[in-house]
Amino acid sequence: MRFIPVKTPFFIGWFFPKYIWKKPTDKNSIYLTFDDGPTPEITPWILDDLKKYNAKATFFCIGANIEKHPDLFKRIQQEGHVIGNHTQTHVNGWKSSLETYQKETQIAQKNIEAHLINSSNSAKKLFRPPYGRITSPQGKWLIDKGFSIVMWSILTFDWEQKLSKEKCLKKSLKAKSGDIVVFHDSVKASKNLTYVLPLFLKYYTEKGYTIKGL
Repeated sequence: MRFIPVKTPFFIGWFFPKYIWKKPTDKNSIYLTFDDGPTPEITPWILDDLKKYNAKATFFCIGANIEKHPDLFKRIQQEGHVIGNHTQTHVNGWKSSLETYQKETQIAQKNIEAHLINSSNSAKKLFRPPYGRITSPQGKWLIDKGFSIVMWSILTFDWEQKLSKEKCLKKSLKAKSGDIVVFHDSVKASKNLTYVLPLFLKYYTEKGYTIKGL
């Protein structure tokens, strides 16, 4: 596993102040996010589990997956969750030209807007860079186009195959009020996620937290 901190150091926000790393709040609120879906093998299970706790989340969707699974994308919205853009094919910004990144984002956004049923999602234009990798010109272009670039303050590492589910849970429970937590609705992450998410939701619900979308 590469060395990446679970909790994003506070000074990172100083270097990238135009990106969203946390959500200041005077209430006990945690902002839950899922990347890479919709995925039929795991997204329905996630939605069922969120419903048990009346929890909401933001789903940063891959455009190609929206095309393949429009009914599942529709269900995410019907159950009150927020939608974000995660590019059309999950491209790495560090390995992509500005032109390629623009096209990837625009195609994904067209797919999102073509399948939106909730007008509140159309106004938000949230974006999360795949792998968290984005260049300054890409970021500037996105902001100029009206996107809010959402990063995170808690990274659960649920996708790491060598990470035990118990350690994944421990990482996720470092979240505090205002934190933005990253999970993945992908097959790769499902081993850890199916263990961690129910316990995460139970733990924070019992502590009086509201779990919400952005």
